[in-house]
Amino acid sequence: MHIAFLTPEYPHKNLKRSAGLGTSIKNLATGLIQAGVSVTVFVVFQQENRTFYDNNIKIVSISRKGYKFFGWYLERKHIQHCIQQEITSSNIDIIEAPDWTGITAFMKFSVPIVIRLHGTDAYFCNLEGRKQKRKNYFLEKTALKQANCIVSVSNFTANKTKEIFALKKPITTIYNGINTETFKPLEAPVAENAILYFGTIIRKKGVLELARAFNILIEEKPEATLQLLGKDVIDVFEKKSTLELFFNILSDKAKKQVIYLEEVHYSKVAEIISKSSLVTLPSFAEAFPMTWLEAMAMEKALVTSNIGWANELMIDEVNGFTINPKDHQKYASRMKMLLDDSSLSIKFGINARKRVLDSFDTTLIVAKNISFFKNLIKQ
Repeated sequence: MHIAFLTPEYPHKNLKRSAGLGTSIKNLATGLIQAGVSVTVFVVFQQENRTFYDNNIKIVSISRKGYKFFGWYLERKHIQHCIQQEITSSNIDIIEAPDWTGITAFMKFSVPIVIRLHGTDAYFCNLEGRKQKRKNYFLEKTALKQANCIVSVSNFTANKTKEIFALKKPITTIYNGINTETFKPLEAPVAENAILYFGTIIRKKGVLELARAFNILIEEKPEATLQLLGKDVIDVFEKKSTLELFFNILSDKAKKQVIYLEEVHYSKVAEIISKSSLVTLPSFAEAFPMTWLEAMAMEKALVTSNIGWANELMIDEVNGFTINPKDHQKYASRMKMLLDDSSLSIKFGINARKRVLDSFDTTLIVAKNISFFKNLIKQ
């Protein structure tokens, strides 16, 4: 069996910056390779055409052509041509692509197309309460209707996507998985009263609400620190740096206790997680976030949002606390509770890793994907 992935991102030094989508694809691709499945990853919109291997995963980098007119259509047909050549020469059985901006709209291949729901632009616009560009909605709906099968990384995302696009097709849920040998507890000293947020610095991840909650926390626990790790982006509503908006919300006392680290190599993330007392991820808009899985796999207690997908991943008061990020007082009190009670924090952390091992370990998730792919090929 030979599975191919079409994606705009993948974590590798030869490619452009990647985020959670790329990480989830790499995790699955690595697991498939270890199970004896051949894998090719087509990474589009890159700076150059190049083919190389990443631990036996064949990576085909496809550069953007930059068409001046009808680029959204002509780029897709160019990508289709490049991929179809590889399908023919390498006997690829299935192409999988993400749903974001309908990347496979108007593409036709000689093999089935699977779309995995990591969250369309329409999905995130719906959760954030903002208007979507008509073109993006059209392309996403076209891609979803053309797909032979649709898989979702959470039931919440599946149901919300069905509702938004009025889809009649059945959607199979297969959660994202994580390598629990790569992300595991490290024997490193934990910094006292250290809170970590990691991920993109963006409104939809709840960082502005986190600033308000931290203002409350710092009044009751002035020794607490908050480290932000991630790339800053321009806010969609105010057209300013989200990090600037974050610091504008902070009180003078809170500002002194915040540390910002823009980016580190992916291999360093686990080390930073291990040193934190707790991890906070107050997001409003996710599908099934890798950051949550990474922190849980490393035995960290979490304070997170309680929206949609969160209830499929977290168990409130068992492996952490799930709270509406807009309830700043409660959010702050739960962070303080874990900072004050190390035994509770340790207990939640142990439960968090156990939940990942039982339900989201790569070995389990890869087996479910292989079964899904085999059934599709038979059909």
